[in-house]
Amino acid sequence: MKKINCLLVFLILFAINVQAQEVLTEKATPISFWERSNSVGLDLTQVSFVNWNAGGQNSISALAKGQFSRKYVKGRFLWNNELIARYGFNKQVDREYRKTDDIIQMNSTAGYKTDSISNWYYSAKFNFNTQFTNGYNYPNTEKAISKPFAPAYIFLGVGTEYVNKEMNLTAYFSPLTMKTTLVMDQTLADDGAFGVDAATYDDLGNLLRHGRKNRTEIGALITSHYKTQVWENIDLDARATFYSDYLNKFGNIDVDMQLNLNMKVNKYVRASIITHLIYDDDIKAVKEVDGENVKIGPRIQLKQILGVGIAYTF
Repeated sequence: MKKINCLLVFLILFAINVQAQEVLTEKATPISFWERSNSVGLDLTQVSFVNWNAGGQNSISALAKGQFSRKYVKGRFLWNNELIARYGFNKQVDREYRKTDDIIQMNSTAGYKTDSISNWYYSAKFNFNTQFTNGYNYPNTEKAISKPFAPAYIFLGVGTEYVNKEMNLTAYFSPLTMKTTLVMDQTLADDGAFGVDAATYDDLGNLLRHGRKNRTEIGALITSHYKTQVWENIDLDARATFYSDYLNKFGNIDVDMQLNLNMKVNKYVRASIITHLIYDDDIKAVKEVDGENVKIGPRIQLKQILGVGIAYTF
């Protein structure tokens, strides 16, 4: 009998100890208000010919990409941060290495809503865009037409943001946004690239003043971001940005639209289609004429990338 009583006491004490450990563990685990998402990938394409009657050229293409997001949500306060990076290149036999994609983009939006059921936030938004390496008007690789931080674009403004979690839709409206264009390469700044003031010269061609390395505008900004599942294992990510300067040709709208279609083959294999359209009246298209790069005015810029490769999300 004593053995049974001792056993019961031991079991009761053991149960109390387990319960206490669970309570301590729950108390020791901090509550995080952060949501994290990371995705990296690599697309590869290789073409090789040996005695191929139809002809062709050996080539290899690669596209590395990463997308990282950090979202902080506490009560009525929301802070959303995102970093997007892509770099791609193509190499063919008897032809120089050429890049196919090059982007660094950072987005940060902080907002506060006055009641818990509303989808509208009072927000402040920051956006930064630039590139990793020099860009050229191929096949001319003697003179770069763009460089890291030449250009770089900074948007900073205040407004209101509509966030609908059920529809995966975010829309931002700002009546007051400052857009800063940086051209940190003096040669490009002297040429007046990307809308900055060009260098001035006298009648003999002597330099009087270097071109400015920055340009600041104040205008209105509208952005939107929509994500949805089109079909099973096929996701759509669409972004659009519209900006118009109040002082310089108000009503002339700069457009930046991106459409990404991501197709999941299995846990690690992905296929993607990236379409990017830009129109900016300050960016003049360049055309090679008799070996010289000649500016021919603003044009719609369009880029499309189709890739299949590996991806890892963590």
